[in-house]
Amino acid sequence: MSAAVSRRVTVVTAVHGPSARFLPDAYASLCAQRLPAGWEWEWVVQEDGTTDQVRPYVPDDARVSFRQGRPGGPGVARTIALSRARGAYVKVLDADDRLTPGALARDLAVLEARPAVGWVTSRVLDLLPDGTTAGFPGDPDDGPLERGTVLDHWKRNDFRLPVHPATLCVRRELLLALGGWMALPASEDTGLLLALDAVSRGWFSAQAGLLYRKWDGQVTGQAAHVDPAERTARTAVAEARARALADLGWTYPPTAPTPPAAD
Repeated sequence: MSAAVSRRVTVVTAVHGPSARFLPDAYASLCAQRLPAGWEWEWVVQEDGTTDQVRPYVPDDARVSFRQGRPGGPGVARTIALSRARGAYVKVLDADDRLTPGALARDLAVLEARPAVGWVTSRVLDLLPDGTTAGFPGDPDDGPLERGTVLDHWKRNDFRLPVHPATLCVRRELLLALGGWMALPASEDTGLLLALDAVSRGWFSAQAGLLYRKWDGQVTGQAAHVDPAERTARTAVAEARARALADLGWTYPPTAPTPPAAD
């Protein structure tokens, strides 16, 4: 790191063989980011497995680190990748998605200016196979997301989140305090977002920050992802964790203790 650079944001990507071919597009979108003076990014890429399918697509760049590990799903891959994260903030970038111009700078602007905000999300556009994009109705307003609002919306809308966890940028210390991503076969990012919502104020940026690729091989498009029994179990444990955290009363940033009254 040069003497002029003092701050870093870590971009974490979990990847498996079928999605590896999209890494060059993700990398190009990362290289196109323009950060504030004194900032740089690092890209921590973790293969969910030990195949020979991913490494050929990893760029030769000193800012990029690549490791492999036994398969356990994207949540496991992202969490173990945190061992290499050196940034003050951690940004999620799935292997098959692309950041929009300015996305990282907008995330940093919110988190640097608002110490009481623990995490940031942004608007998403679906990237369709023909190259066109499509948005979604019903995004929240640009601005703060008070504690508990994500869980409340999720419960009232058939377990549909008001914001997309694939756009998450979070303070690293808060992410580590919550144990990273949940140990679930899917919806591990939903579980993390609900936990963050339980203990910390969030933020939503109405400017699109991510192009979310739709393709036949994506995990969320597989039949197992919508298996009713598994979905019921996933949602139950994610909700229980969020409510348990809220009931404990711990918040981020921690509330300063009240000094004892003078005698």
